[in-house]
Amino acid sequence: MLTLPNILTLSRIVAVPLLAALLWWPEWNLGYALAFVLYSLMGITDYFDGYLARSSGAVSRLGIFLDPIADKIMVAAVILVLTAQGYLRGPYVGDLHVIAGLIILMREIAVSGLREFLAGLQVSVPVTKLAKWKTTLQILALGALIFGGAVHGPPPQSLAEANMHIMDQWIHLVGLVSLWGAAVLTVITGWDYLRVGLKHMD
Repeated sequence: MLTLPNILTLSRIVAVPLLAALLWWPEWNLGYALAFVLYSLMGITDYFDGYLARSSGAVSRLGIFLDPIADKIMVAAVILVLTAQGYLRGPYVGDLHVIAGLIILMREIAVSGLREFLAGLQVSVPVTKLAKWKTTLQILALGALIFGGAVHGPPPQSLAEANMHIMDQWIHLVGLVSLWGAAVLTVITGWDYLRVGLKHMD
């Protein structure tokens, strides 16, 4: 049951509290640097657990169950902590950048519920290429926001300062722009999944 791919998946889940703890102090640049290293390692294990499971024929029900949960827990934890510490605040719209994170979280919950419903009907929903692009952009966005905290420190707290120092916080800006891109793809792919689900609902 506890194959190497499953152990890697479980390690990501276990690492989430440590990741959240490292992000808890917004002005602790070293903490954000360590968080970025941990976040990157979690991303690497996400790739290798699936690769090893497929290449060795060790795909298991436990792995199929745990892998998406590990991803969603990590993404939700990072978005929530970054929001609480002001890292989803930025130029032009201030706190409204939080909406991008909210869209992503809402989609994850909705699609998880939809997949559970369709699984009861023995209907599988394949992951599309666009959904994979969404996931990639989402991971890169959160990574950039964490790395920005390591390099720049926390973003300015006022909208005026954020607009004034926009290029001084360019890594943070890349993270926010990427997060909005991921949010747009989230809506598109979420609607695609919903259309499939509606076909099987009375």
